Amino acid sequence: MSKPTEGSAARVERTGRLARMYRRFGEVDAAGTSPLYERVAVALSESDEALRALQGVPARKRHPAVVLAALHDLALAGRAPEFAAACAAADGDAAAGAAIDTLLRMTGSVASIAARRTTRPDETGRCPVLYPAIAEAARRAGAKAVGLIDVGCSAGLSLQVDRVGITYSNGQALGDPSSPVQMTSALVGDRSLPARSMPEVVARIGVDLDPLDVTDADDMRWLRACVWPDQPERGARLEAETALAATDPPLLLHGDAVEVLPDAFARVPADALPVVTTTWALSHFPPDSRPRFLRRLEEAAVGRPVAWVSAEGVGVAPSIPTLGDRRASGHSIIGLAVLDGSTRHAEAVGRCWSRGRLLSWLAEG
Repeated sequence: MSKPTEGSAARVERTGRLARMYRRFGEVDAAGTSPLYERVAVALSESDEALRALQGVPARKRHPAVVLAALHDLALAGRAPEFAAACAAADGDAAAGAAIDTLLRMTGSVASIAARRTTRPDETGRCPVLYPAIAEAARRAGAKAVGLIDVGCSAGLSLQVDRVGITYSNGQALGDPSSPVQMTSALVGDRSLPARSMPEVVARIGVDLDPLDVTDADDMRWLRACVWPDQPERGARLEAETALAATDPPLLLHGDAVEVLPDAFARVPADALPVVTTTWALSHFPPDSRPRFLRRLEEAAVGRPVAWVSAEGVGVAPSIPTLGDRRASGHSIIGLAVLDGSTRHAEAVGRCWSRGRLLSWLAEG
């Protein structure tokens, strides 16, 4: 019996790694959250043909979340009707078979979509965290109007923060009660949120390496494809948010935030307070870019006040206090920094969990 060649041994090892990755995704990441994707991912891990087809996807894009979103994109586009029907019926076994069949028949299409796209999970529902912090930033700066600059904006849905309605578990309500987009968040602790409203928003600017345009059908289909098919509530909320954003699309600036921020600041009217927002964006920055990002804010603040509102993991946002919390502790710090000339006041105004579904406000009113 001949020994396997070095090349074939490497292929076997790559296939084995893929199989383990897809099984872990199904049994750990999707388990309890998406029974549909749990079944599909495990089925892909057990199919030798599927694993060989996945070798045709660029190596850095073979992650199950990317490939499953690419398959979902094909389904939403009407190019994978069997997979679409199985997803609509929440039939895991049928979806598994259809996913393998689609991957084998349309390997090139799956690879092409995966190669040019980035997954966009959890892009909705951040406004309950942002609204009170932006309103507080405006109060501290004495601003009558704000220009919002969202870094890592994806489709810029958070830039609509003043146009949604938000209800908190203690009965407080902020934003627009008549908005077609209504959100909720549970308050933790005994401190209420500030009751003040945000001032007028006179600019909405999104900064991203690859922003999605809410007026582009392909971009919005991809954003929808990143929502797992058996999570209809998330899908419905995304549809409502994107429809609202499309009525007043933000200005999108492509590029690295550190390089693009000066242009973004220049587009905010002189009589408005620029408020930069980052929500779980800085963790994607190289560590040495985070202090450079802060320096960009300081440079802009030489000419006028600038505010920065952040919701980032503990210790991720430079200059924002960590309150003694441990890194990777499972929650995020809500930060507020107001910069004016050589003065910078940075404070942790709250904590949040589950991307804003639970919120604890800490700042004094």
